[in-house]
Amino acid sequence: MTFEEYVASRLPALLRQATALAGDPHVAEDVVQDVLIKAQPRWGRIREYDMPDSYLRKMIVNELLSARRRVAAALRRERAQYAAPDRDGADQVVRREALLQVIRTLPARQRIVIALRYFEDMADGDIAAVLGCTEGTVRSQASRALAKLREVAALQPVLEEE
Repeated sequence: MTFEEYVASRLPALLRQATALAGDPHVAEDVVQDVLIKAQPRWGRIREYDMPDSYLRKMIVNELLSARRRVAAALRRERAQYAAPDRDGADQVVRREALLQVIRTLPARQRIVIALRYFEDMADGDIAAVLGCTEGTVRSQASRALAKLREVAALQPVLEEE
């Protein structure tokens, strides 16, 4: 399979994965573009691997974890004005948007662990391999992220009453 054929068939999936990992579709597009630019000259070696998707996912994670990307993403999040969802009885949409807002505030590693665990349905060992850390680190990052999400969820009724 040529690089162009691979990109044509897998680009939507790569963008979905990157969006879940980054929490922002615009950052995801930038990351996928950067990763594909880096992967194209190496495609001969990458396609020899049994699972080029895993290799590119690892490249996406590495790109998201780079210091340059974290700083740029944080600045974009601060400047971004997310549209408020309509309150026409669509409580589920409101809760989903509130949850996404909280997930966007998590540190990059915690956000990536949550996305890989719940969006990609990956086991702790697989996540550890992608991130290049131990399973204990994955579990601690997930625990901290879930604690933050629970904390915000507990405050949600207080915020709605104000």
